[in-house]
Amino acid sequence: MSESTLSHYVSTAPFDPYAAENGGAAEGSSFNQASQLRLTWWRFKRHKPALYAGVLLLCAYLMITIVEFLAPYNVHTRNVDRIYAPPQGIHLFHEGSFVGPFVYGRTMTLDMDTLRRDYTDDPQRVEKLRFFCKGDAYRFWGLVDLDFHVVCPAEGGSLFLLGTDRLGRDVLSRILYGARISLTIGLLGVMTSFVLGIVIGGLAGYWGGWFDLIVQRLIEVLHSIPSIPLWLAMAAIMPADWSPLVVYLGITFILGLLDWTGLARAVRSKLLALREEDYVLAAQMMGAGSARIIGRHLVPGFMSHLIASATLTIPGMILGETTLSFLGLGLRPPITSWGVLLTEARSVNVIALYPWLLFPVVPVIVIILAFNFLGDGLRDAADPYK
Repeated sequence: MSESTLSHYVSTAPFDPYAAENGGAAEGSSFNQASQLRLTWWRFKRHKPALYAGVLLLCAYLMITIVEFLAPYNVHTRNVDRIYAPPQGIHLFHEGSFVGPFVYGRTMTLDMDTLRRDYTDDPQRVEKLRFFCKGDAYRFWGLVDLDFHVVCPAEGGSLFLLGTDRLGRDVLSRILYGARISLTIGLLGVMTSFVLGIVIGGLAGYWGGWFDLIVQRLIEVLHSIPSIPLWLAMAAIMPADWSPLVVYLGITFILGLLDWTGLARAVRSKLLALREEDYVLAAQMMGAGSARIIGRHLVPGFMSHLIASATLTIPGMILGETTLSFLGLGLRPPITSWGVLLTEARSVNVIALYPWLLFPVVPVIVIILAFNFLGDGLRDAADPYK
């Protein structure tokens, strides 16, 4: 019986470690060789609600950097002749001909029986809007005196797209200015809570022992106190003569101090499970310290949970500031936030007569929903086990 001879061949080409994974297919090479960050981005793009929510939040945070340009009026401008004026509508055509964006002029009459101001549009007064124009003066970020706006009312006219309040101030302009405070207070507050939660919870889960026991008892004490009375007590500590900026920083710090407990327990539970892994033991044997092991080896293992917690904590901070300001113990005028604006609508009579004062609640709902959608998408995209 003859034996078949097998030919042997040794390739002289350089060794390609990805040849087996790619299988010679060019289209698979980008996926197999992609970094974890790129894979996360590809998974995130497939989550359309999260992608749209991220774009919305990005636009909102970019908007607050130039809010003075976008607002048609200064935040403190009072129009004494337009107190409690209802929203004005924008029109493009007048008597069948195209005019461009404009509003109709208004006349105000006082009802002597109910003492209510009645506003009626005058169809003969066409007030064409001006774009990239000069209007109310302001200090850009409190540093530079400017008077340039993206949109302005006509000369001698008015532009109140969301109406005015009891002092004749434009509600739309105040909502735009309030976004700067309400959106940034969530970011600053979550930074404080994340630093405390990751550090305290990480050390409690990694060290254990008496330190873990003390941390858990402290968290239980804080959880046993009702949140709203605790907020009120902490906010009442701040003296009434503090400057608005100090009050703003104080509210941010308070919200961060009261919101770290949930994250600390989550980090502790994760580290209790991960600290027994082989790679942690290897890092300890190589002489790595606790901070390096926690920061470089343990925390990245549950980064998806941290991302989801951050995106859920920020709207909680916004709601906390809104609640404190609505109750009169948070931010106070002249600071303008969405919570401060909603204090104008605490009376049932005001809501019944002037419902446009509730418009500040709309951006609160939209931003909170956007953060929730973004958190769901980031959590799924960053999950290393998916």
